Amino acid sequence: MDKHIVAVTGIVVKNGKYLITKRNLNKKAFPGKWTVPGGKLEMADYIHEKKDTTEHWYNVLENVLKREIKEEVGLEIENISYLVSMTFLRGEEPCLIISLHADYKSGEVVLNEESIDYQWVSSEEAREYDLIEGIYEEMVMLDKKLKGEKESEWKK
Repeated sequence: MDKHIVAVTGIVVKNGKYLITKRNLNKKAFPGKWTVPGGKLEMADYIHEKKDTTEHWYNVLENVLKREIKEEVGLEIENISYLVSMTFLRGEEPCLIISLHADYKSGEVVLNEESIDYQWVSSEEAREYDLIEGIYEEMVMLDKKLKGEKESEWKK
């Protein structure tokens, strides 16, 4: 199978802390694990929108992340930027995840049915949570990026 599910995740930054959420226990993938908000790209995210050129829609991933963050945790975000990408197999389905990060803009955290808890944590504090594998390393990458250090590739 060559077609991938495409999803985005976003590390939301507020006052030097990162938002993590605990996945609902009924989730198919990673139930009860801590993660960052995000979700799948759907054609509805752009197909009914005006094209930015005669053939293209731009800022699709950014718009998906804004929608997902609003739906899952009730926040508005801004200054969205790329962090890293990864793939995994969910059963037989290949999934491409694009990890982004964004600044908190406004709102109070209100969880939808996707999550059962949340915390604002530093990357160091995040070590105490049962995170989906790889998320902590993404936070370390983001720490470096936000300090102006040369961005590196993901590594354990």
